[in-house]
Parts: sequence; C-alpha cells; structure tokens
Amino acid sequence: MIDTHTHLYLPEFAQDIDAVIDRAQAVGVHEFYLPAIDSTTTKAMYALAERFPKHMRLMMGLHPTSVQENFQAELDHVYKELSRRSFCAVGEIGIDLYWQRDTLAWQQEAFAQQIKWAQEFNLPIVIHCRESFDEIFDVLDAVKGPMPKGIFHCFTGTLEQANHIIGLGLSLGIGGVATFKNGKIDQFLAQIPMKHIVLETDSPYLAPVPFRGKRNESSYLYHIAQRVAGIYDCPLTEVDQVTTANAHALFTS
Repeated sequence: MIDTHTHLYLPEFAQDIDAVIDRAQAVGVHEFYLPAIDSTTTKAMYALAERFPKHMRLMMGLHPTSVQENFQAELDHVYKELSRRSFCAVGEIGIDLYWQRDTLAWQQEAFAQQIKWAQEFNLPIVIHCRESFDEIFDVLDAVKGPMPKGIFHCFTGTLEQANHIIGLGLSLGIGGVATFKNGKIDQFLAQIPMKHIVLETDSPYLAPVPFRGKRNESSYLYHIAQRVAGIYDCPLTEVDQVTTANAHALFTS
C-alpha cells in the first residue's frame, strides 16, 4: 500500500520515527508521499528523505494556511526548490476557509500560480480543500492549458462534488474520514469507480477509527483500506492492488 499524504517529518514523530516506519512496513505500507507546508518545514522534510531514501517521495508547495503577508517570498522559495531538484508533485496547495477566510484573495493567487508551475514542471498537484469547494472549482475551471493530474486530498465532499473532481481528471484522496460515523462519504463512495481513488492518512492528523482523536500514523492506512474494502464489498487485496496502481500511475507517469 502507498500512503499518498503523510507529514512524517513533523515534530509529532521526532521521538519514534523509526518505530513509526517499522509499523507501517509491517502492515504493507512501503511508500510515503510527503506534502510540503512552507519554508519552515523544508529542512525537516529533506532530512527525513535522506534517512529513508528508498521509501520517501517529496512534494513541494505552499500550504494555504501558510499563505500570509509574506506569501510571495514563500512562493519564491517553492519555485527555487522546484527548479533545483526533483519532486513527485506540487503540494499541498489549495484554499482553506476554515482557518484563513480573510486571506482568500492571496490563497487564490498562490493556488493559481502553483498550478502554473505544476504545468511548467509536468507534475501532478495535491489539493487541500477545507470549506472551499466552490472557490477551488473557480480556480480549477479557469486553468488554461492541460489540467495537471492530481489528488483532492482528504476528500470530504458530496457525490456531486466528487463527480466534478473526476470530470477534471483528478483523483480523490480517501483517509480517516471514511471510517467516521459522521464522515458521510461512506454513504456514496461505492458509486465512484475505485480507479478514481487513492489512500492516505494525513498523519499526524485525522486518525481513523479506532484511533480517532490520537496521533495518526502511516500504519493506520491498513484500517482505512479495510473500511474502503467494506464500502466497496470487495477483498482488502483488491483495494491494495487498485489504489497502489492508481497512485503509481498518478505520480510516475
């Protein structure tokens, strides 16, 4: 299995990262895709990749909650890094109106600019969307040229929104929310062909049941995959094979 979205470089894992990686590998998770946040976390992300070069895949981007008055300087950092080394995606990028409603115009500008860079560097995009589906669709629907491949990370929307995303050629990132009683996406996820989804944890956030409220980690991807198998009424091995193939096709082709 592949954890397509995990922040294993954050301080929450500083004391036991080796054990965290061991537990993940013990349940079959061998690839970890690390989304960037901002310039303050770049060094830690690079250091983790140097420790586990066979397993870590790096993204570069400016998280929408880090879009503040200095966002142009942060964008300069993103472009500099994209220009000097290889990444698997531009992310995580997008719009967050839960924490940062007053910075919407800046977030829209940063999001649109980073999509252009994804086009320039021929990379997929990984999108953060919180209380902002309409605003994100406005940006995506205005994209000129080929739409990059990508993932709507931590998808929590409706079936209609899911179909809009799929229509744009993007995939749905399914994580711990699928295991929540009030998560809602479990009510319609089986109507979406599995070829359009990938699995993620968003560690250390959004731990799935039965760990909800605790620190999330990549080994818990197993519980997410189990829930997805139940939703689709199929073997866990099928979920593993299909979502792994989906992730490889998205990030490597």
